[in-house]
Amino acid sequence: MNEPIVARHWLALTAPKAAPAVATSTVLILGRIWNANGAEHSVGNAALMVVLAAGAAAAGAFASAGRAGDPVIAGTAFASSGGLALAGVAGYADGLPLPLLLWALATAVAYALAARYWRTDRRESLAHERHTAQRHEEHGHIERVEALRAGAQIEVARSGAAYAEQLAQALTARAALPGFDPAQLTRAGLPELPATAHTFEITKES
Repeated sequence: MNEPIVARHWLALTAPKAAPAVATSTVLILGRIWNANGAEHSVGNAALMVVLAAGAAAAGAFASAGRAGDPVIAGTAFASSGGLALAGVAGYADGLPLPLLLWALATAVAYALAARYWRTDRRESLAHERHTAQRHEEHGHIERVEALRAGAQIEVARSGAAYAEQLAQALTARAALPGFDPAQLTRAGLPELPATAHTFEITKES
């Protein structure tokens, strides 16, 4: 019933924690590459990024509205909107201060949102571990009870077999005594031997 304990690699543990910073840094780097390739002060490119960012934000707002809203789709849409806005600013601005400021802000917001999901996932994992441990304890208790019951049944069977063997030996020893007569014992009022024992005695005497 004991499950093997698997130690996760440190990269598997730290990768989810670094994902928000890696995502925002990648957007910033791509935006600056775009800036170096002609996007700086390009009104058309800036307008395109504004339209895309606004469209993603609107999609997130529609996805989160109402009781049937999907939080996963809404979060993805808002994240896309923020990434597009950061990429637009990083590509249009002529210096690094404003893109770095927006990068820091976007990273902080990403970690704030991710921390909420990490806490929820942690609570669910702890609840699952407690449920699994409780189930293992219940199964272990049942197994111990069944083992004790089986052991008791085996001991009872052994006791019965030993008693039957001792009874057979006693009957054999009594039948071997000189002058043993089952009919005389019956006339004296003693209990009569079972038919199987009497047949065994007659067979032995013959």
